[in-house]
Amino acid sequence: MNKLPIEKQVQIIHLLVEGNSLRATSRIADVSINTVTKLLVNVGKACEKWHDENMVNIKAKRIQCDEIWSFVYAKHKNLPEEMKGQGGDLWTWVGIDADTKLVVSYSIGNRDYETACLFVGDLANRIQGRVQLTTDGLRAYVEAVEDTFIGNIDYAQLIKIYGHEASGEKRYSPPDCIGTDKKRIMGNPDEQYISTSYIERQNLTMRMQMRRFTRLTNAFSKKIENHFYAIALHFMYYNFCRIHKTLRVTPAMEAELTKDIWEIEDIIKLIA
Repeated sequence: MNKLPIEKQVQIIHLLVEGNSLRATSRIADVSINTVTKLLVNVGKACEKWHDENMVNIKAKRIQCDEIWSFVYAKHKNLPEEMKGQGGDLWTWVGIDADTKLVVSYSIGNRDYETACLFVGDLANRIQGRVQLTTDGLRAYVEAVEDTFIGNIDYAQLIKIYGHEASGEKRYSPPDCIGTDKKRIMGNPDEQYISTSYIERQNLTMRMQMRRFTRLTNAFSKKIENHFYAIALHFMYYNFCRIHKTLRVTPAMEAELTKDIWEIEDIIKLIA
């Protein structure tokens, strides 16, 4: 890896963050898949460490959270006994600043109270002051927010009401949303900002720019470690390198975490 030219490393990372699979990247960059994987692991570790140490004291007013499904190796119902704990269904919990579009916090685990507590606790440790929080109607959020913020938050849930499930040729499309219910949970949230639209758009960005999140294909993650590192790389690229079309700057610039647009080479330099 040390002998791989920086230009080639930049090309590989650029291909990965734009939605190419490991094998497609290895073919386009004309390198072995082991080289691509090793670089992903090294850069992903560095991104994970940087985010953990530096994404702190974020000045945010409104946070939106959601969780997005994926799986590693096989779906839970098809997971071999020897792979228990190394694969199956996984949920990526994400918290985004509705104003700057900065992804402040993320956690990976099950869709349960334990992971909710880890995620909400991490989010609370990264933001300054009182914020307004909006999530979906998952019950685990309520308990986790109550236990973490102890009332020092304006929290509401946006519960979507769906029609009949699609069938036949439309069975892979979500049911039509026929309404929403805005539910105040604690504090005094401003009703006009009770929304999950930005975090749901981030869900789409994740599925578009991480090949392993593409559904109904064989592009899923085969190793749980690589899944974690790909997500860490995605959020670093999204926050610091990718210009947001509405903001016309990166989310990190809008949040005043940096004055410049990062290049992919800057991410690679994070490797110790």
